[in-house]
Amino acid sequence: MRRCIQDFDMIQDNDKIGVGLSGGKDSMVLLYALRLYQNFSPEKFELEAFTIDLGFEGFDIKTIEEYCNSIDVPFNVKKTNIKDVVFNIRKEKNPCSLCANMRRGAIHNSLKEKSFNKLALGHHGDDAIETLFLTMFYEGRIKTLSPKSFLTRKKLYVIRPALYLSEKDIEQTIIKFQIPIVENPCYVDKKTKREEIHKLLENIYEEIPGSRDKIFTAIKNKEEYNLWF
Repeated sequence: MRRCIQDFDMIQDNDKIGVGLSGGKDSMVLLYALRLYQNFSPEKFELEAFTIDLGFEGFDIKTIEEYCNSIDVPFNVKKTNIKDVVFNIRKEKNPCSLCANMRRGAIHNSLKEKSFNKLALGHHGDDAIETLFLTMFYEGRIKTLSPKSFLTRKKLYVIRPALYLSEKDIEQTIIKFQIPIVENPCYVDKKTKREEIHKLLENIYEEIPGSRDKIFTAIKNKEEYNLWF
């Protein structure tokens, strides 16, 4: 992860970095890794965790908060009615897009209320590959997750320090360091287009050994782009 941070100049002295913490494996590993990195980083920065409570019954905030306390990271939670808006008021047939937009708005506002200048998200390399295929298949464009971007209206940087990691790396870290994870209480979890792409890619990787690493290398290798422009 350190190489990704350094390659994209993600962290500077006096940064106030908020980790978007859902309780899932990706964000919990990111928080753990950034907390370790904070101990030896040449840049001195503040680190806190920010969780958006969407309003689902059974969401285990206690486990998230206890883990933050155990690694000495301040924990912030914002309670919302996003679940009710998406499923009961708007009754969205395809709820993921609206939910994602509302979650983004809520966490951006939470960070700005505390004068934080960077939001760290737990996306890894397999997320980047899946996003590339999603945008090609469903939007007709070539685009994926950015390692570092700036939200002009919010004056907030978004960084993804875990992009060089694979999902397998994340899973092994969870086991090795016994990091707790919280189950996603959403009704439509694992029933999305992203999950369909995930399964498609698993088949490709099985049929073409080494294809996962080749795709990821293609994403990183800007010198070898050869498109129609």
